[in-house]
Amino acid sequence: MSNSCCTSDGSCHTSAEIKTTYKVDGVGSAHCQGIVAKAVGGLDEVTAVDVEIGTGLVTVTTATAPDEELDVLIAKTVDEAGYDFAGRVPA
Repeated sequence: MSNSCCTSDGSCHTSAEIKTTYKVDGVGSAHCQGIVAKAVGGLDEVTAVDVEIGTGLVTVTTATAPDEELDVLIAKTVDEAGYDFAGRVPA
């Protein structure tokens, strides 16, 4: 049986999943949650996103470690969606 993550010689490679949490102010309803999730989830660097209603915690999954450039991109995206980006939450 062939597994799509394995090569013909049996070696496997998996993509990394790095989760980073950001704080976004103003996510108080399912409507807001959907807007932020769609905006941030639409970024090429983001493979998954989870937005918590009330807390505004946005957990982003990426294949590579996030850097300042990604932080700025997420901040801009959140701002353009009409919400206030409050920064990265320390791990």
